[in-house]
Amino acid sequence: MPRIALIHALAHSVAPINQAFARHWPQAGLMNLLDDSLSSDLAKGSLDARMHQRFQTLADYAVDCGADGILFTCSAFGSCIDAVADRHASMPVLKPNEAMIAAAARQGGRIGLVASFAPTLASMPAEFPATVSVDVELAEGALAALESGDSARHDALAAEAAQRLCERGCNLIALAQFSLARAADTVRGRVSVPVLTTVDSAVELLRSRLPS
Repeated sequence: MPRIALIHALAHSVAPINQAFARHWPQAGLMNLLDDSLSSDLAKGSLDARMHQRFQTLADYAVDCGADGILFTCSAFGSCIDAVADRHASMPVLKPNEAMIAAAARQGGRIGLVASFAPTLASMPAEFPATVSVDVELAEGALAALESGDSARHDALAAEAAQRLCERGCNLIALAQFSLARAADTVRGRVSVPVLTTVDSAVELLRSRLPS
């Protein structure tokens, strides 16, 4: 079975992606690498040369441990992940959101992007093709609620953000971060449009690129 390295910048991303693998590809061998200082350092800085080097170091370690593919689970580090993909072009190296973006683009229309980590909204909209319209909404306070253990408030704030997007005419909701996937059912209960998560889309794409 292939070994997939999951590289996390948020502790709350670990459970949703492991649960998605259990649903869609339980045979895969998983390797979880967490550096939760990545997200806090980005919030105070930028995707500079030092940050790029940290991503290369994590990816090289995963490859040295026998990874057949790498999935990054935080959506605010696009250029760092692109550099890793160039360095390890012989294997699948996925951004957390690329599979969901492709699925959303196939549907088209006006896409509502919900995030709970503000830097995601600075980088991710540009990753959508120019053929679709993207509106964004920050679920303010949701990540802090999750970190304090109030998961119900996290999910409610995500749903409220999605509802605001729908009121502005969005015909699809995309939950930008792996940590937001836990709120999907609550969001679906609040809006009448399709809701996409990064976790399920990412696992399905990885499985299509590697032998099972």
